[in-house]
Amino acid sequence: VQLQASGGGLVPSGGSVRLSCATSGFSLDNYAIGWFRQAPGKGREVVSCVSRRGLSTYYADSVKGRFTVSTDKAKNTVYLRMNSLKPEDTAVYYCAADTSLHTLVSLSTSPEYWGQGTQVTVSS
Repeated sequence: VQLQASGGGLVPSGGSVRLSCATSGFSLDNYAIGWFRQAPGKGREVVSCVSRRGLSTYYADSVKGRFTVSTDKAKNTVYLRMNSLKPEDTAVYYCAADTSLHTLVSLSTSPEYWGQGTQVTVSS
């Protein structure tokens, strides 16, 4: 099982970027995917999640209306489109997989699989 996050970089405030989480070793029909971020000196927080089969989504209040999560089953990839970026969005972004959407949303327990992070830096 692998999750590979990519697509980060340096973007200006107000700009956009699309992150990709390429998955292998399991089916997106059976696993929910979550996007998380961790800023320097802060804990890891949930950003957005998509359920198995892409039937439902979750967004943190801080990103609602700006970020969009989507799934391409043919490519086994989950995307996070990030628009209207703000300096406070600067963080390392991670993707994770679990059979439970609730686990991803609440982080009550650690998701089953984590990918490595990709840095997003928003300049002011």
